[in-house]
Amino acid sequence: MGEVRKLQKKLRQIENLEIKISLTPEERFKISRKAELRSRLAELQLQLSGPQQTLGIVGDGKKEKMKRQVVDAPGAPPSQTPPASKILKGEEESKAQATPAPAARQRETGGEAEMRRQQERTAPAKVSHHSRDESGGCPDLDKEQQLRQEEAEFTSLKASWEKTKFRLRLLEGHNDIVTCVVAVDNLVVSGSRDTTVKVWHVPTATEHKNLGGHTGGVTCLSAPPPEYCKRLAWSLSLSDKERFILSGSADCYVKIWALSIGQCVKSIYTFNAVTALCFVPEEDGYIITGSDGGKVQAWSWHSFENCQSINAHQEAVTSIQSQGPLVFSGSAEGGVSVWENRCSNQDPLRLLHHWSGQVTGCGGGPGGRLTLSPRGDRVFLAYGQAWLKILHWRTGTTSRLTNHSSITGVTDCVHQTGGLLIGSCYDLANGDSTLNLFSLPQCRYLASLTWPEAPRILCFAAWTTGSGDHRWVTGGRNLIVWEQLPSSGKQRGDVTVKRDSRLDSCSLESEEDTEDDEETDDYGDDDDDNDEGGDSRSDGMEDGGSGSWLRCVLQ
Repeated sequence: MGEVRKLQKKLRQIENLEIKISLTPEERFKISRKAELRSRLAELQLQLSGPQQTLGIVGDGKKEKMKRQVVDAPGAPPSQTPPASKILKGEEESKAQATPAPAARQRETGGEAEMRRQQERTAPAKVSHHSRDESGGCPDLDKEQQLRQEEAEFTSLKASWEKTKFRLRLLEGHNDIVTCVVAVDNLVVSGSRDTTVKVWHVPTATEHKNLGGHTGGVTCLSAPPPEYCKRLAWSLSLSDKERFILSGSADCYVKIWALSIGQCVKSIYTFNAVTALCFVPEEDGYIITGSDGGKVQAWSWHSFENCQSINAHQEAVTSIQSQGPLVFSGSAEGGVSVWENRCSNQDPLRLLHHWSGQVTGCGGGPGGRLTLSPRGDRVFLAYGQAWLKILHWRTGTTSRLTNHSSITGVTDCVHQTGGLLIGSCYDLANGDSTLNLFSLPQCRYLASLTWPEAPRILCFAAWTTGSGDHRWVTGGRNLIVWEQLPSSGKQRGDVTVKRDSRLDSCSLESEEDTEDDEETDDYGDDDDDNDEGGDSRSDGMEDGGSGSWLRCVLQ
C-alpha cells in the first residue's frame, strides 16, 4: 500500500509538470515515465481491490451522516453582488436571517458547533415572527413545506440533467496545451502555451482570427463588459460595438485585442510573468494582474497606468476573479486573499482577508495550481485533489465537496453558470476525465458528463443561448465546444451522462469530519522508503453500478 501512495504522488507531480509553461530536460524525462507508472499503479490497485473503502468516501452508503445541505449567502449572484461596504454591514443580519440547515448533519466540534447551535436557536424565532405577520400560519409547517418544495425542485432538476444531450465539436488549430478560454457573444477566445490567442466562430466551429504577438505562453484571458469596451472604442475611433479581449503571458505583457480587426491596440509591460488576470467593472474600470512571483497589480482601464503593486502571495498567483467591487486572488501555495476595490487612482485595492494554505487546506506548494470561483460569502476552490474546497471568506471556515470517489482524482477547475457548480475531474490512475455538476446554492450532486478518451480539462467557460440552452467550451489537450440539444428522442453518441452513487452519499463534509487531505508531493523524495504504509487504502476504480447511464450525441 505504501507503493500505491508513492505512485500516486509521482503521477500527481508529473501531471503538474505537463501543464507548466516551460520544462527542463529533467522534467521531460519524468513526464516520459507516466505510462509506465500508470500501468504499475493499475496493477497494484487490481491486486488490492476488494471490500476496502476508498479514501474519497467516508461511511459508504450512510446518507444520514454524510448528506448535508448548504445555505447560500443571502446576497445576489456574483454579477449582482452589492458593494463590499453593504456586504460587510449586513454580515450579522445575514447570519440571523440564514435558513437553518436540515436536522440530519454531521458531527461538529468545539466553538463552531456551539455557534451553529446558537444560530439555530435564534433563527426560527425570526422566521416565526415573519410567518405570523403575513399569514398567521404555523412556522414549523411552513418550513416543512419549503423543504418539500426544495426537494421536489431538486428531484426535477436532477431528472432533467439525466436526460440532457450535448453535441461536441473539436476546435483544431492550437499546437500545444490550451491554458485559458473565454466566451464573447458567438465567439470563443482561447489562449495556449503555443503563444497564440485564437478567436473561433462557434456556429461554424471555425477559426476566425489568429492573434499572434506574445513571445511566451499565454496564461490567462479576460473579457471587459460591453460598456467598458465602448469607452475604449471611442478613444480609438472604432465602432461602438467593438469587443476587446485581455491576454496575459509569460512574456510579462498584458495585451488588449480588438476582436473585429484582430489587432493588438495596447500592450502593458508588467515586469513580471503574468499568470492570472481579471477585469473589475467598477467606476472607470481596472485590470488586476497576478505574477509568477506572487505579486498582485492594479492597472487603470482609463490610462493603462499602474495604480498599485502588492507582494500578496509567497508563490505564483494562479487565479484572480472579481465579484462586484471585491477581488479574490489564489496562489500556488494555497493562500486566498480578498480585496476591496475602493475605486481610487492610487492604491485602489484594500486587503480585507488573507487565508493561508494551512487555513484553506490547499497547500499545494511550489508548482501547485489553485483556481477559484466566488459566490457571495463563499469561494469554491479547485486545487488538484479529489475534492472541491469551500472557503467562507469572512470567517476562514472551510468544508469540502467530494468531486471524485477516489484519491487518484484531480480537480483542475471550478466554474459557476446558471445555478450550476461545475467541477472538472481527471483520474491520474486511468486518464479518465469528467465534468461533475452540482446544484446551487445547496451544492448537491446532480450528474457527471464523460466520453471515451476525454482529455484532461484545464479551463472552462460557459454561456447560454437565447432559448436558455447551455453552451460550454473546455480547454486542455483539446479545445471543445459543448452545445446542449433537445432532450427528446434517442440518438447515438459518445458522451455519457452518469450518476455516481458514491458522490451522492457523501456530497459535503465539514473539515472536522475528515482527515487531512494534503500530501507532500515532493517528487525528489519519491524514491525514499519512509512512506506511511499503514495510512494507505485501496483505491478501487470500479464504477458505481447503480448509476443511471444515458447517451448523449456527439457530432
